[in-house]
Amino acid sequence: MGAGGASDSTGMTNTNITSTESNKHLVSDFIADLFSKGDLTAVERYLDPAFVNHDPPFPGAPEGSAGLRQAAEMFRQAFPDWRSDTEHLIAEGDLVAEHFSAHGIHRGPLMGVEPTGREVVLRGINLFRVVDGKIVERWGRLDDLGLMQQLGLVPPN
Repeated sequence: MGAGGASDSTGMTNTNITSTESNKHLVSDFIADLFSKGDLTAVERYLDPAFVNHDPPFPGAPEGSAGLRQAAEMFRQAFPDWRSDTEHLIAEGDLVAEHFSAHGIHRGPLMGVEPTGREVVLRGINLFRVVDGKIVERWGRLDDLGLMQQLGLVPPN
Protein backbone atom coordinates (compact mmCIF):
# COMPACT_ATOMS: atom_id res chain seq x y z
CA MET A 1 0.00 0.00 0.00
CA GLY A 2 1.34 3.42 -0.90
CA ALA A 3 1.62 6.40 1.40
CA GLY A 4 -1.72 7.74 0.20
CA GLY A 5 -3.72 4.87 1.72
CA ALA A 6 -6.11 2.40 0.16
CA SER A 7 -9.00 3.30 -2.14
CA ASP A 8 -12.51 2.08 -1.47
CA SER A 9 -15.15 1.19 -4.07
CA THR A 10 -15.95 4.89 -4.59
CA GLY A 11 -12.36 5.65 -5.54
CA MET A 12 -11.87 7.78 -2.42
CA THR A 13 -8.67 7.31 -0.47
CA ASN A 14 -8.98 5.91 3.04
CA THR A 15 -6.14 7.54 4.97
CA ASN A 16 -7.45 6.06 8.24
CA ILE A 17 -5.87 2.71 7.39
CA THR A 18 -2.47 4.30 7.01
CA SER A 19 -2.70 6.39 10.19
CA THR A 20 -4.06 3.43 12.18
CA GLU A 21 -1.19 1.20 11.05
CA SER A 22 1.25 4.02 11.72
CA ASN A 23 -0.13 4.37 15.25
CA LYS A 24 0.32 0.63 15.85
CA HIS A 25 3.95 0.81 14.70
CA LEU A 26 4.57 3.85 16.90
CA VAL A 27 3.23 2.10 20.02
CA SER A 28 5.05 -1.13 19.21
CA ASP A 29 8.33 0.73 18.70
CA PHE A 30 7.83 2.70 21.93
CA ILE A 31 7.27 -0.45 24.00
CA ALA A 32 10.23 -2.22 22.39
CA ASP A 33 12.57 0.74 22.86
CA LEU A 34 11.58 1.67 26.42
CA PHE A 35 10.84 -1.68 28.04
CA SER A 36 12.65 -4.34 25.99
CA LYS A 37 15.77 -2.33 25.07
CA GLY A 38 15.79 -0.17 28.20
CA ASP A 39 16.23 3.05 26.18
CA LEU A 40 14.96 5.72 28.58
CA THR A 41 15.25 8.40 25.86
CA ALA A 42 12.24 6.74 24.19
CA VAL A 43 10.08 8.78 26.55
CA GLU A 44 11.13 12.02 24.82
CA ARG A 45 10.90 10.55 21.31
CA TYR A 46 7.47 8.93 21.55
CA LEU A 47 5.50 10.78 24.24
CA ASP A 48 3.96 14.20 23.75
CA PRO A 49 5.25 16.78 26.27
CA ALA A 50 1.68 17.03 27.61
CA PHE A 51 1.35 13.22 27.92
CA VAL A 52 -1.24 12.12 30.50
CA ASN A 53 -0.86 8.78 32.25
CA HIS A 54 -4.33 8.02 33.61
CA ASP A 55 -3.10 4.91 35.46
CA PRO A 56 0.33 5.45 37.04
CA PRO A 57 2.51 2.31 36.81
CA PHE A 58 3.02 2.12 40.59
CA PRO A 59 1.79 3.98 43.71
CA GLY A 60 3.50 7.34 44.10
CA ALA A 61 4.77 7.42 40.51
CA PRO A 62 5.40 10.90 39.12
CA GLU A 63 2.80 12.39 36.77
CA GLY A 64 3.05 12.06 33.01
CA SER A 65 6.04 10.71 31.14
CA ALA A 66 8.31 10.83 34.21
CA GLY A 67 6.30 8.00 35.77
CA LEU A 68 6.79 5.73 32.75
CA ARG A 69 10.50 6.57 32.64
CA GLN A 70 10.85 5.76 36.34
CA ALA A 71 8.95 2.46 35.95
CA ALA A 72 11.13 1.42 33.03
CA GLU A 73 14.30 2.34 34.92
CA MET A 74 13.13 0.50 38.06
CA PHE A 75 12.32 -2.68 36.12
CA ARG A 76 15.57 -2.52 34.11
CA GLN A 77 17.59 -2.30 37.33
CA ALA A 78 15.73 -5.21 38.93
CA PHE A 79 15.58 -7.26 35.70
CA PRO A 80 18.50 -6.39 33.37
CA ASP A 81 17.09 -8.78 30.75
CA TRP A 82 13.51 -7.39 30.99
CA ARG A 83 11.55 -7.94 27.80
CA SER A 84 7.99 -7.01 26.90
CA ASP A 85 6.31 -9.24 24.31
CA THR A 86 3.14 -8.05 22.61
CA GLU A 87 0.45 -10.72 22.60
CA HIS A 88 -2.13 -8.56 20.78
CA LEU A 89 -1.99 -5.09 19.25
CA ILE A 90 -5.30 -3.70 18.05
CA ALA A 91 -5.92 -0.20 16.71
CA GLU A 92 -8.87 1.87 15.68
CA GLY A 93 -8.58 5.54 14.81
CA ASP A 94 -6.27 7.25 17.30
CA LEU A 95 -6.43 4.41 19.87
CA VAL A 96 -4.05 1.45 20.15
CA ALA A 97 -4.70 -1.40 22.60
CA GLU A 98 -1.78 -3.58 23.67
CA HIS A 99 -2.04 -6.89 25.54
CA PHE A 100 1.44 -7.87 26.72
CA SER A 101 3.47 -10.34 28.70
CA ALA A 102 6.77 -9.05 30.11
CA HIS A 103 9.42 -11.12 31.83
CA GLY A 104 12.94 -11.18 33.20
CA ILE A 105 15.23 -12.75 35.78
CA HIS A 106 15.03 -10.95 39.15
CA ARG A 107 18.64 -9.78 39.66
CA GLY A 108 18.20 -6.48 41.54
CA PRO A 109 16.02 -5.14 44.37
CA LEU A 110 12.40 -4.35 43.51
CA MET A 111 9.70 -3.04 45.86
CA GLY A 112 11.93 -3.81 48.84
CA VAL A 113 12.55 -7.40 47.73
CA GLU A 114 16.14 -8.53 47.25
CA PRO A 115 16.92 -10.47 44.05
CA THR A 116 15.50 -13.98 43.92
CA GLY A 117 17.21 -15.18 40.73
CA ARG A 118 13.82 -16.41 39.49
CA GLU A 119 12.02 -15.46 36.32
CA VAL A 120 9.16 -13.07 36.94
CA VAL A 121 6.29 -12.55 34.49
CA LEU A 122 4.09 -9.46 34.41
CA ARG A 123 0.99 -9.39 32.22
CA GLY A 124 -1.10 -6.37 31.40
CA ILE A 125 -3.18 -4.31 29.03
CA ASN A 126 -2.52 -0.76 27.88
CA LEU A 127 -4.59 1.62 25.80
CA PHE A 128 -2.71 4.45 24.12
CA ARG A 129 -4.06 7.49 22.29
CA VAL A 130 -1.86 8.83 19.49
CA VAL A 131 -2.11 12.32 17.97
CA ASP A 132 0.19 13.69 15.27
CA GLY A 133 2.76 10.91 15.69
CA LYS A 134 3.05 11.20 19.49
CA ILE A 135 1.47 9.22 22.33
CA VAL A 136 -0.68 11.68 24.27
CA GLU A 137 -2.53 9.42 26.75
CA ARG A 138 -2.25 5.99 28.38
CA TRP A 139 -4.68 3.89 30.38
CA GLY A 140 -3.47 0.55 31.71
CA ARG A 141 -3.98 -2.38 34.02
CA LEU A 142 -1.13 -4.56 35.18
CA ASP A 143 -1.32 -7.85 37.05
CA ASP A 144 0.00 -6.24 40.23
CA LEU A 145 -1.22 -9.11 42.41
CA GLY A 146 0.59 -11.69 40.26
CA LEU A 147 3.78 -9.62 40.44
CA MET A 148 3.57 -9.29 44.22
CA GLN A 149 2.94 -13.05 44.57
CA GLN A 150 6.00 -13.84 42.44
CA LEU A 151 8.12 -11.49 44.56
CA GLY A 152 6.84 -13.14 47.76
CA LEU A 153 5.08 -10.00 49.03
CA VAL A 154 1.65 -11.67 48.95
CA PRO A 155 0.97 -15.38 49.52
CA PRO A 156 -0.24 -17.32 46.46
CA ASN A 157 -3.95 -18.13 46.22
